[in-house]
Amino acid sequence: MAQPGGRVTFIGLGVMGAGMATNLVRKGFDTTVYNRTAAKAEPVVAAGARLASSLREAVEDASVVFLCLPATGDVEAALFGPTGMASGLAAGTVVVDTSTIDPVASRGFAERLAAQDVMMLDAPVSGGQKGAVDGTLTCMVGGPDEALAIARPFLAAIATTIVHIGGHGAGQVAKACNQLCVSANLAGASEAMALAMKMGVDPSRVREALLGGAARSVVLERHVQKLLDRDFRPGFRTALIAKDLSIAAKALNDAGVFAPVSAAVMQVIKALAASGRQDDDWSSVGALVQQLSGVQESDAAQP
Repeated sequence: MAQPGGRVTFIGLGVMGAGMATNLVRKGFDTTVYNRTAAKAEPVVAAGARLASSLREAVEDASVVFLCLPATGDVEAALFGPTGMASGLAAGTVVVDTSTIDPVASRGFAERLAAQDVMMLDAPVSGGQKGAVDGTLTCMVGGPDEALAIARPFLAAIATTIVHIGGHGAGQVAKACNQLCVSANLAGASEAMALAMKMGVDPSRVREALLGGAARSVVLERHVQKLLDRDFRPGFRTALIAKDLSIAAKALNDAGVFAPVSAAVMQVIKALAASGRQDDDWSSVGALVQQLSGVQESDAAQP
């Protein structure tokens, strides 16, 4: 049975977007999708979504429009570019941007849309590809209460945790904080696994012990297991965490925050991308640490 609340559109069907859009369909929402590479939409269409041939066609009669795009410039182009959707959005529409982009730019986009009576939420997500597929993401929301009230039933189809952080841009600030935390965590865990190997101790047993104590984390549960399995198929690509940390680094600098840990982690991620792993899962940072520690040969993706 179709859900109440009007038609929803989802734009951007990459690793994260496809899972989110599919969950909207599965929860009974009347869903239209659009992706620049139409072939990537096929699984979502097979689940029951309609495929639009352009951005403006995609947003016709939509009450809520989701975006899940790689970078700030992609969001701006989708909204305000020559073939962008802004001119096709009806007054009262809510745009929900689940992309991870610059907080200041996000606020500017919201202001431009408000001039035509369109509301916007910045609503970046955490939980990775598995969370997107399972509908168990955490959503960090910035924007007005009124817009969230309209969008909440749709967000509930993709996320089990929805936190209203504050006004426009606040969700993007929270996502930057999230990426700083998990990146520092993964860097530390990668060094811990390399230390165990260097000392002749089974890293899988070390991980098992750490999971029972204060070091327990999602990073240790998921990403370190991928490292131990040498499974670097992209759930979250190195290139994307590098982009996210660049956003966080700019925010830290602009706000005047003392951030030595983040500066060090950013250099590690830059080295990871330069090592040929930019399209691998970012858990491959552990492989780089092991390689540089002399306990593992490089298994970076070959060009």
